Formats: sequence, C-alpha cells, structure tokens
Amino acid sequence: MKRTSYEQPTHIQVRGARVHNLKNIDVDIPLGQLVGIAGVSGSGKSSLALGTLYAEGSRRYLDALSTYTRRRIAQIGRATVDEVLHVPAALALRQRPGIPGVHSTFGTSTELLNYLRLLFSRLGSHVCPNGHRVPPSMDVALGQMTTCPVCGVQFMGPGAEDLAFNSGGACPTCGGTGIVRTVDEATLVPDESISIDDGAVLPWGSLMWDLMKQVCGAMGVRTNVPFCELTPEERDIVFHGPAEKKHILYQSKKGDDFAELDFTYFNAVYTVENALSKAKDEKGLARVSKFLREDVCPDCHGTRLSERARGPMVDGMTLADATSMTLDELAAWVPTVPGLMPSDMQAMAQAICAEMVEPMERLQQLGLGYLSLDRASSTLSTGERQRVQLARAVRNRTCGVLYVLDEPSIGLHPSNVEGLLGVVDDLLADGNSVVLVDHDVRVLRQADHLIEIGPGSGADGGRVIAQGTVEEVEAAPETRIGPFLSGTRSVRVRERAATESVFEQGAIHLDTDAIHTVKPLSVDIPRGRLTAVTGVSGSGKTTLVLESLIPGLRAAIAGEQLPAHVRAVDADGILRANLIDATPIGANVRSTVGTYSGVLDDLRRAYAKLPEAREAGLKAGAFSYNTGSLRCSTCDGTGQISLDVQFLPDVDIPCPECGGSRYARAAYGIKLAGDISLPELLSYTVDQAAEVLAETNLRTAKAKLQVLHDLGLGYLTLGEATPALSGGEAQRLKLASELTRKQGDALFVFDEPTIGLHPLDVEVLLRVLQRLIDNGATVVVIEHDLDMIANADYVIDMGPGGGEGGGRIVCAGTPDQVALCPDSITGRYMGK
Repeated sequence: MKRTSYEQPTHIQVRGARVHNLKNIDVDIPLGQLVGIAGVSGSGKSSLALGTLYAEGSRRYLDALSTYTRRRIAQIGRATVDEVLHVPAALALRQRPGIPGVHSTFGTSTELLNYLRLLFSRLGSHVCPNGHRVPPSMDVALGQMTTCPVCGVQFMGPGAEDLAFNSGGACPTCGGTGIVRTVDEATLVPDESISIDDGAVLPWGSLMWDLMKQVCGAMGVRTNVPFCELTPEERDIVFHGPAEKKHILYQSKKGDDFAELDFTYFNAVYTVENALSKAKDEKGLARVSKFLREDVCPDCHGTRLSERARGPMVDGMTLADATSMTLDELAAWVPTVPGLMPSDMQAMAQAICAEMVEPMERLQQLGLGYLSLDRASSTLSTGERQRVQLARAVRNRTCGVLYVLDEPSIGLHPSNVEGLLGVVDDLLADGNSVVLVDHDVRVLRQADHLIEIGPGSGADGGRVIAQGTVEEVEAAPETRIGPFLSGTRSVRVRERAATESVFEQGAIHLDTDAIHTVKPLSVDIPRGRLTAVTGVSGSGKTTLVLESLIPGLRAAIAGEQLPAHVRAVDADGILRANLIDATPIGANVRSTVGTYSGVLDDLRRAYAKLPEAREAGLKAGAFSYNTGSLRCSTCDGTGQISLDVQFLPDVDIPCPECGGSRYARAAYGIKLAGDISLPELLSYTVDQAAEVLAETNLRTAKAKLQVLHDLGLGYLTLGEATPALSGGEAQRLKLASELTRKQGDALFVFDEPTIGLHPLDVEVLLRVLQRLIDNGATVVVIEHDLDMIANADYVIDMGPGGGEGGGRIVCAGTPDQVALCPDSITGRYMGK
C-alpha cells in the first residue's frame, strides 16, 4: 500500500481571533522562526501571543493527557478564536515571575541546588556519629550502611533530601532561613506620651484583637494614662506578662452591644512572636517585620543548614561553602570534581556534574554569573528573576515546541541583550519556534518576521497594521514602531537641566556601608530633578535605591533607627519617600480602574442625588457593586461566575444575569448625563466617559478622568479589573492621586518604569514624570532603557560589572558626561 505524502506546515494559521480587544483578526505565524510582535501598550500584543497562541498550544497538549493527570494541573480555557491550525505544544515565559517565598534562593529557583545536594550526598566525605571523617564511597548511592574506618561504627550517610534547608537539612534554630528574628521592644511602644487605650502598644492594634487593651487592664495595668507614667511592674506586664485567662466585658466599637468574654492575655512581645510563627511568606513577614530585629543565625551562621547537613565535604568544602560561590566560580569548580573521586566513583561523578553544565551555561549566557547560589530570591530584581525563569524554560533540548516570550528584555542591560538573543538562537537551532512580545527595538530588529498590532490601545487597537520583515514593517504606511526601528525617530521629550544647575535646588545625601556585593557608597541625588540609576545586572542598583535610599529615608522621616548598613541620610525637607513599582494593584476582580482612581466614588454620589434615586431611597452606598443593594445578586458584584466542570479547568464566564456589568436590572433605571446608567458608564473607556460627562458639573470626576488620560490610560475601561493590568499600566495608575498635588517634600522612586512600554508610551511616561518635577518632586528611576536614561538630568552608573565585579559608582553626571566615561558599560551604549 502506497502511503500518502504530506507537506510539513510552515505557518500557524489563526482565524477570527477575538481575545480581549482583538478585532476578529486573521494572521499567519511562520514556524521555525523568530517572530516579533510589537505595538503600543494595550494594543492587543499579549492577547495574540499569550491569549491565543499559547492558550491554544498548551490547552491542546494538556487535552492529550489523561483525565487523572489533567485534574492535577492548572489549565487554561479555550481561546475566543474561530480556528488555530498547526500550533505546536507551547511554553510561555510571562512578564511577572512569581513572588518568591522565604526559603527561596537563587540555587533553589534555578534547581542547581538540587544537583549540588546530590553531589555532596553521593560524592562527599561524610562524618560518622563519633565525629570521624569517612572517605567517599558508593554506599549512599547503593542505599547501604557506611562503616567508619576509624571506630568501626556503621551509619547511613545523608541522602540529598537530608541536605535540603527546606526539609531535613534545615537549621533547627532558624528553620532554614539563615536569619533569627527577635522582637525589638523599642518598636512596640514608639510614643510613650499616649495611653494604651489610645493605641500606645502598636502590635495590639495591627497584629491582635483590639480587646487585648481591656485584657491588659484586667491584668492590673492602668490603660487610661500616658504609657510613660506606668510603673516598672505595669510595664513588665505589658511586655512580658503571663498568659493568664481573664474575664472581661467587651463593648463593640460599632454599637452598644456588650459581651462577656474569657480571654487569654497575650503580652506585647508574645503578640509579635505569635504572628511571626504564623507567617508563611514574604507578605506575612512584612506585617510583623517593623517589630523585629533581624540577625544572622548564630548556629548556622546564615547558611540555613543544620550541623549534620554541613558535614559532607568535597574538595575540602561543605555544601554551605559551595553555595556561597558565584555561578561563575561554581561553573569552574564542578568539572574538577570527578577527578577528585576514587576510580570506581568517577562515572557517577561525571554523570552528576554533566547534568549541571547545561543550566549553568544558560544562566551565564543570560548574564547571571555574578550571583551566588545562597542569594535570597527576594533580593533579586524583576529582571534577574525573569531570566531565571527563562533559563528554566529552555534548559531542555526540545524540538518542535512553540516558545512564547512576554517581554524577555525586561530588566536587561543593553549588554545582556546579546545573551538573550543567543538563547533564542539556540531554541531555533533545535527546531523550535519562538514568538516574542517586546518593545526593545534592539530585540525587534533581530526578528525574522514582525507583526505590529494597533494602531492604538484598547478599542482603538486589536488590528494587524503591519506585517513582514523588519524592512517591510519600516516601510508600512500605518506602522508606529517603524521610525524607531529605522532610527529616524528617537524618544526625546523633555528639556534637561543645564550641567551647572543640576544641583541648584539642593541634594539628598546618602552614606552606606558594604552590603551584599555593594561596597561602601557616598552618593548625592539632585533635588527637583530626574535621576537615572543605571548599570549592568547585579551592579547594585536595587541595593542602592530599594534597600538603602528608600528604607533610610523612611526611617529618618519617622525618627526611627536607620538600617544597619546605612550610615547617614541627609534630606532636609523630604517628608515622603514613595516607591512606585510594577506590582499588581488589588487582589481580585473587585478592584477596578474606577474604584482605584476614586472616579466610581464620585459617580456613586452623583447618581444618588438624582430624583429617581431619592424617590427609591437609594444612597451612594447602594451603587457600590461590592456591597450595595443594586449589585447583581447572582455574581455578588464580580461580573463573572466560575463553573466547576470536574476534570476540565474551571471556566470563568460573564454572569448570565447581569452580563458582566456587576449590577442588577434596577440600576439601569437610574440615568445620568444624557440617559446613561452607572453600569453602562463603567463599560466605557476613560476617554469615552470624559466625553459623556463633559457637559455635567461633576468637576472632581472629570478632573480624575483627565489625570488618567494624561497618564496615557485613556483606553482603559472604568470597570477593568486592576490585577490584570500590565506592570507599566499599574505603575502609572498608582500616580493618579499624585499628579495634582504639590510635591516639594516628596521623593518618587520608580523601579524600571519603562517595563512593557512602547517608545511612544515612554514619551507619555516622561511627560508624566515632568509634571511631578514641575510640582517640585525629586524623581529617581532605576533603568536600563536608553531613551529614559538619555532624558534624565543626572545619571548614577553602578558597576562596572555585576556581583563582586560591581557594587561601586563608576561615574555620576549628566547623560553626556556618562556617555564619555571610559569605565562605564552603560556609557558605551549611550554613545552609540
């Protein structure tokens, strides 16, 4: 029988894509090539790449698995598209890596520590129960007892799990964190001039029920006098009193209701200790951290490992010694290990060490060789965490897989972009396909095929406006990225301060001691100016700004003790230190653009004043979709319901009762501004709402809508859930309440504000920052984006390298001065 010959598909065919704002688009994506997707923020790039291609590629692969397996995997629902043909199994690298836990390190997140634990378990020289050193042997690998050649005792050598600080190898004193946290009693009652009843004991207000004040009174402490007047005996009860049960009469704050309660007394110190013991992640620790003093664990000395887990040795080093090495040092040491082993163990040693080579090379290629394996993941920058995620995604030599990368250049210094493109080239060489959403023109110029979505954002986007080679897109009549690709246009929208006048409004001065790999620093930041802190990854930007400047300023403003490594902060007149980062706004769909900006509050009050509302007895609270009487009772005001379909993924669908509007039908009967109801108004974009309300007298609502427009967010709908916003959108929305205030006493710090921004969006952002500066603010940005750096008044360049090769200020000056600095790696790219 003659078999039919088949042609290999050359393109993914997408027909009728309608995910989010995509307008029923048809597009062909070449297979086996690097395909770039460009467009302004909110144009629909991620809707095509992640919402369509990745969603369908991963869903179809998971559908091939058994029902039993699929029930245990978080799944993606079917994309809103007519047809997607020839899409391979897909993997995605998302823009926001997850928030690391307290036990996460660079070693655990890259999984290199797994290999190292195996290496020390199988190849190490172990310690017998009597303290003698036993030479390496095959015993642990064979699962048999080891006999000490000195004393003859038999024992089981530690397995890899016994060396994990997340489980069997954890230091019992610190629980595997490397840090001991003790209560700092000076922080428990910062203001002794007020009474306990008025909130003198802070933990009883934030970590414990308010009624603890009454229980304290039942313990014999006067709670209605200034704390400073308490006797030593009373103070001791507050801080260290016994856990006795007391009978109290408790009155509710919100009414005249009384209740008799038996309640156990938690003293102030134990209140903090109890909250600490229940903290399971960084968010939980943040609640209690202000009451704690952190010190290196005295038993494990910060290694996180128990004494037994620190026992095995290879080449004279313990596991703790190996994890303290940088990745570059580790990559040089690992290949030498097999040669140190007895001949019968060398094959096993080579197998273990060979497994480490590929992931280490990937991480080095991405510019992370300066990081040590014991570095806490919570101290890594967003860009560093994303590159760890990328390395994990591509470590296996797959073939025929679709990789969807969502802005992989985020957090990358210009010098690291070549490493990223090298990883992409390796994926393509192995027979994979890569779709890459990005704004960095250096990355987009390398695409074999480019697709531009636009022309605008939201309802004004969602179309393919240009497609083809880079040259073809540059020549396309509707293109918006083309002029930036060809170099005929650059981002320059603000007039920089003259060199001689940069510091004419004064300076913020900071002195620090060494911390991490950052050397002692002395730095001046000009007041009332835009300062960019630059440098290669790992050079110390995050440590300087987020771990030193912000905490130091906040402590100085509050009159508290400076962080241990901050020697001095001099910032007379600065009363607010604001960090504007890309973390999501709100925890669920109940937080929307309308609620966060305050526009919805103004609208609710306006609707409540209408005659129809007054007749029905409806006040402003009734118009809240979270708690009001007009909210939809079926979805409880969320606008969606979740369907549990057993082994298939839960499906979130628009509420069948309200159609996703969040409101009951009664809300549609109350009209404002030319016959429009509140649920209808929430479906409008910011700009559409401003147009509808133009003739009304709702001055505050219109002013807030204008601010959102000025922030470049006019395309967002008022009812759009804030957790779904991109990092750049979230940063700008956080500024909504700041643009109209006087800011002479404020410092604003932005952590990579150009994340997810098209060059045209960078221009909008620069105008926003200029408004803050015009209002008197001092603005500091941590940046890699050369356009943002070129627009700064002052640049502080860290480096020259990463890790131990960096950590000092290479040069500081105007962008032109830094571009001429021979030691500055950033300067070399600025001069191009």
